[in-house]
Amino acid sequence: MKKFLIITGVIAAVLLVLGIVFRDMLQFAVMAYTLKPGTEFAETTPPSAPDYANAEHWAALPDRDDKADVTPGEVVDNQATAAVDVFFIHPTTYYSGDGWNQPLDNAQANAITDDGVLRNQASVFNSCCRVYAPRYRQATLYSFFDQPGGGKGALELAYSDVEDSFDYYLQHYNRNRPFILAAHSQGALHLDTLLRNRINGSLLAQRMIAAYPIGYYLDGSNGIPVCTSPVDTGCQVTWNSLAPDAPVMAKGTGHICVNPLTWLNDDSRADFDLNKGAVSFDFAMADSQQPGKVESGIADAQCKDGRLIVSEIRSPNYPSIMFGEGNYHVYDYSLFHMNIRENAQMRTQAYLSAN
Repeated sequence: MKKFLIITGVIAAVLLVLGIVFRDMLQFAVMAYTLKPGTEFAETTPPSAPDYANAEHWAALPDRDDKADVTPGEVVDNQATAAVDVFFIHPTTYYSGDGWNQPLDNAQANAITDDGVLRNQASVFNSCCRVYAPRYRQATLYSFFDQPGGGKGALELAYSDVEDSFDYYLQHYNRNRPFILAAHSQGALHLDTLLRNRINGSLLAQRMIAAYPIGYYLDGSNGIPVCTSPVDTGCQVTWNSLAPDAPVMAKGTGHICVNPLTWLNDDSRADFDLNKGAVSFDFAMADSQQPGKVESGIADAQCKDGRLIVSEIRSPNYPSIMFGEGNYHVYDYSLFHMNIRENAQMRTQAYLSAN
């Protein structure tokens, strides 16, 4: 009995330590599991499919006033005259257990997409490009914790909408223009598949300036080369921002990391002075400054073991939220806003000059 109690105590102590160390990640996992749909995916009727001829089924279109039009400071929105498009796939914004996939008319998810994602992520491309961002029957957050179960089916359904919207974009909007493909998180997962299925080895690859499937751990198996300089074209970049001691919520090795301060695919550290400006449009500003203020030099960056390590954020305006302390997933774009904006313009100019 004494031995049993000792073993039980040791196990409890280990669990307690793990609970402390991984507290934020555990809290996130618990939150995600509370969103588990009450019916198995195979037994559900999916929401109605989008009709991409309907402008309401697009979160952003270049000839319409929407949240992808915002700019920080003196930056100009050039969508009216841009010679290039960006096709942007938004991340997970459907935090519900009501179903496996978002109905297109879900007001809460659409508001998060518009007020959060379009402003903080898609808008970074409005200096170089006309912004197209489809709504789609995105998989609920819980889907990522249930693979290859119902989550796999939900993500496959979501991807089918992404591919349909891309086809509609090509047929009705693109007019043979060069384009950038960009995304974040769940959107980056779908973009990875789109690059594999529709771009790699196709004539479309000749018109793709670059791909930015940011915020998902990708291994390069989609066949698109990794960018190795700030002006490479026909290539892809991605990263996942973390503090040095933050837990990694991914399996496997060999993940791509391109440093958004140098645009090099190496492990050299980029110091704070290379950060041309972080921008946050929607999160509460702790010092009462107006959202959209450019804050230069607040984050450094170094690729290490497939992660982008940010040693410190020198601003109170980027608190750890949702994914836990030291996980900067929601800020993958925001922390490097001005660098990404500049880089999209540089790659665009390099492509247009060569073609």
